[in-house]
Amino acid sequence: MKGLFVGVLAAASVAISSAGDYCGQWDWAKGTNYIVYNNLWNQGKATSGSQCTGVDKISSSGVAWHTSYSWSGAPVEVKSFSNAALIFSPKQIKNIKSIPSKMKYSYSYSGTLIADVAYDLFTSSTATGSNEYEIMIWLAAYGGAGPISSTGKPIATVTIDGKSFKVYKGPNGNTTVFSFVATKTITNFSADLLNFLNYLVKNQGLPSSQYLLKLEAGTEPFTGSNAKMTVSSYSAAVN
Repeated sequence: MKGLFVGVLAAASVAISSAGDYCGQWDWAKGTNYIVYNNLWNQGKATSGSQCTGVDKISSSGVAWHTSYSWSGAPVEVKSFSNAALIFSPKQIKNIKSIPSKMKYSYSYSGTLIADVAYDLFTSSTATGSNEYEIMIWLAAYGGAGPISSTGKPIATVTIDGKSFKVYKGPNGNTTVFSFVATKTITNFSADLLNFLNYLVKNQGLPSSQYLLKLEAGTEPFTGSNAKMTVSSYSAAVN
């Protein structure tokens, strides 16, 4: 993990040559092109639990990482979003040529798990604006986990890069959320994420003038015991 930084959002980063798992709510580790967050953003909804994340390998071209947790209570509430975020400059969708990405992972747990594995993209009408659209690409939905939806029903079923997805739409505050939920669990994913955005531009009213602000991929647990997601390889780029 040469060149890896670890820290918390409220404190200055400290450069180190290696690091173990980090368990603080906002702890993170940073490489050249990726930041891996623990991100226990909604841990207060849990009756008990904890989560730790660690980076196994990181370089300019990709990252391998893992997260382990146990969460109890409020089974309809996401507790966290441990994720790997790509570092890039905001870019309008209409000016993006491709967003190649790959992710290979495995999941283990005891008993019952409610969780998803997903990409999370955010867009805005300006390069520095607040989130207006959120686009999620669910590779897995464990234990009945479901996306944000106004009706609870998909608005479409599409095939993108050879994979079948049900498309959902719903509000999250002032943000419009589109979710592509894979009809079968995908643990070895490779696609051009621009194809998902272009589908929304052509069919669901997403303005091509929107700026892509964030691109993250990770897991959202609702509840689970002794659960661990291991990402053996992850990479992404905005071209």
